[in-house]
Amino acid sequence: MRKNWLKYAVALFSIVLVLAACGTAKNDNAANNNTEDEGNKSTSTDSKKYKIGVTQIVEHPSLNAAYDGFKKALEDAGLDVEYDVQNAQNDNSTNTTIANNLVGANVDLIFANSTPSAQAVASVTQDIPIIFTSVTDAVTAELVESNENPGGNVTGTIDNHPEAIPNTLKFLSEQLGSKNVGMIFNSGEQNSRAQVDTVKKLIEDLGLDLTVVEASVATSADVKQAAESLLGKVDSLYIITDNTVVSALESVVSVANDNKLPMIVGEFDSVERGGLGAYGFEYYDIGYEAGQMAVKILNGESTPADLPVQVPQNLKLVMNKDTVEAIGVEVKDEWNAEFVE
Repeated sequence: MRKNWLKYAVALFSIVLVLAACGTAKNDNAANNNTEDEGNKSTSTDSKKYKIGVTQIVEHPSLNAAYDGFKKALEDAGLDVEYDVQNAQNDNSTNTTIANNLVGANVDLIFANSTPSAQAVASVTQDIPIIFTSVTDAVTAELVESNENPGGNVTGTIDNHPEAIPNTLKFLSEQLGSKNVGMIFNSGEQNSRAQVDTVKKLIEDLGLDLTVVEASVATSADVKQAAESLLGKVDSLYIITDNTVVSALESVVSVANDNKLPMIVGEFDSVERGGLGAYGFEYYDIGYEAGQMAVKILNGESTPADLPVQVPQNLKLVMNKDTVEAIGVEVKDEWNAEFVE
């Protein structure tokens, strides 16, 4: 009987040891699982998804290229971004509605692609960071206090290289021998009015024998008629970065080429579409630079107030080979031009 009791006691003690070991293993596994869960949880919150509102005044190649550059900069920075892209199709009422919609959506940042787009969003929010591009004069447009110290929630990149317009005017006057240059623009677009006024002042400052003849338009449908109205009054055309005119550029190209008028344009995409030439830069590049500014803001490294407005780099002359031949321009080696067809 005593032996049996001893056997039962040993067996019971063994069972207790096994159960204790199982409980310890279970607790260890639970602890390990909790550690893994915490690690996974930590990893999942490291990457934030940003929502960026995009407002663009009209569909045309230069603005599209700027937007492509902007997106690439954020992609290169490894940011996870959802874009809300809206295009006003050159309608001021729609432009205002888009601005209100993006602010109402409480996006993390707004990318404004053009002067009217930037003005619309800047007028309805002083809190959401705004990065602009394709703006000619951010100070005149009242987007920033100064290029060096923007001072608010708005900054970005401009499409106005300080030497682009002076080089263009000297080229028209000294190389093409122009005396009267026609400028077609939407006088209701502040960016365009500023450019025309700058052109007139620079002609005077540079002492050029060149006179500006204006033709104003309100919509893209007016552009061809405005171009035709300049025939007999001018010996060249200068098409600035006016969204209304550029959206209907082919109608001006046809008038210019049919009448052998050299037409200098404001950016390279307009050269590819038939303009004779342009002193300019790639809009993709200024879009990319704007994207780099957005990355700094989203990462908390900077605010719009302390990010100076940036100017484009790499100014060069690009000419359309087909247009050169169509209007009979003699290209000089000293121009150092690049060619597109």
